[in-house]
Amino acid sequence: MKTAIVVHCEWLGGERWLTLDELAQAAGASPSFVRALWQEGLIEAGQVEAGAPRFEGVALERVRRMRRLMRDFEASFTAAAMMMELIDEIERLRRLLERAGIPWRDEP
Repeated sequence: MKTAIVVHCEWLGGERWLTLDELAQAAGASPSFVRALWQEGLIEAGQVEAGAPRFEGVALERVRRMRRLMRDFEASFTAAAMMMELIDEIERLRRLLERAGIPWRDEP
């Protein structure tokens, strides 16, 4: 029996900017979904050229996270957006604790 190995690789670092359509395609989302995330401030455009946003690779992970929240929790767009904001705040607070030298993880 032969085994097939599928390798998928994405590198979006460097100087590469994604258009709204490219970001939507890479995230498996519709352009209107990505546009709504951008308009709600849940993803940021690193550049805007002639009114068209350009996104860095970090936006791809945020679009995928939003889709997972909606799928996994059967959440509405509004509820998933609120979850993302809470997750962002938790991550921000953890970074502040780490910078202050305060452990936030329970050590066994």
